[in-house]
Amino acid sequence: MTRLIAIALGLTASPALAASGPFFSLGNTDFVVLIAFLLFIGVLVYFNVPAMLTGLLDKRADDIRRDLDEARALREEAQTVVADFERKQKDVAEQSERIVAQAREEAQLAADQAKVDLETSIARRMQAAEDQIASAEASAIREVRDTAISVAVAAAGDIVAKDMSKTDGNALIDAAIKDVGAKLH
Repeated sequence: MTRLIAIALGLTASPALAASGPFFSLGNTDFVVLIAFLLFIGVLVYFNVPAMLTGLLDKRADDIRRDLDEARALREEAQTVVADFERKQKDVAEQSERIVAQAREEAQLAADQAKVDLETSIARRMQAAEDQIASAEASAIREVRDTAISVAVAAAGDIVAKDMSKTDGNALIDAAIKDVGAKLH
């Protein structure tokens, strides 16, 4: 260790030894530079420059620390905002899935209802058509019956008119009047 110190001192002293003449004379540039350097350091200490530099460095360190704290707070706030947005995005995705599922369910219910309504409408129309057919059939049967009755009455009238005498006809009319009178009273 002492050897290293001796080598370090030897290397630092070698430029001073290279100057010509005595070291402590104003003719020696190394001595003049040393005095100027010491005066410069003295002026710096006198005007409290090291304290100002230390203060500036402390202020700069405080500014950096404040900036780092602010950046850390902004980062945490950004992470919170990102987490909120991710949560909202997840909620929106879930809500959209629920809406789509509900829409599908409502569409299925509407389709089922439309199918039931269509079947009911078809059944109603079929029943109406069957009723119309039955009514037309009954009407046709009535017409045929009425026509048959008309024909039968006309034929019976012709036969009765040919085979019946006036006295038999008057007797039948009197019997019919009595019968109608009995039914009305």
